[in-house]
Amino acid sequence: MSFQFFPTNQHTLWKLIEVRANDASDKVAVDQQIWSSFGVEGAIVFTDLAGFTRRSKEFGVTHFLEIVYRSQRLLRPIIDEHHGIVIEIVGDSMLLWFDNIDDSINCSVVMQRACQQYNVDRKPADQILLCLGIGYGHTLKIDNVRLAGPQVNVASKLGEDTAEGYEILVSDSVKENATPNAEFEFVLTGISFPGSVEVYRVNY
Repeated sequence: MSFQFFPTNQHTLWKLIEVRANDASDKVAVDQQIWSSFGVEGAIVFTDLAGFTRRSKEFGVTHFLEIVYRSQRLLRPIIDEHHGIVIEIVGDSMLLWFDNIDDSINCSVVMQRACQQYNVDRKPADQILLCLGIGYGHTLKIDNVRLAGPQVNVASKLGEDTAEGYEILVSDSVKENATPNAEFEFVLTGISFPGSVEVYRVNY
């Protein structure tokens, strides 16, 4: 597939991938060039809203869209305040980037507390039940529009498939690199999968 099928701001990456796809290419050298051009160290946060499939089926798509809107209105200022970048929004989920790992954790805690406060006195159908997963490590970051790497997969797995409402789950690399903070603690969950030998819950 030609790199021209991809967005213009990603052409540099996909030109290199096109070279790599040639059977005669030096894949090691191309990989080094890709990581040299796009590799950065940082934290990835994946957000998801619990129970959305069930609730959208029960209450309809417009109710779904309203909760998405309300969650964005509540959470986006918090993300901005903690220097986060919204890389992608798909349905009720967000993929976020933070240069600083502590900002990613602090932001996640503040978002969860904001959701708890928002949900007071609201009926279950109208509540914002946020699930969060955080990964940290060397990642390919392309012009604030695309992320790729093992810790992106970990954050997605934790936020979308594993965490429950009000929960923050993090990879072992997050715990190992975060600055100790009296506002929260890391608790071992017993969960393990590729990319994170141990998974921790952030108690806040």
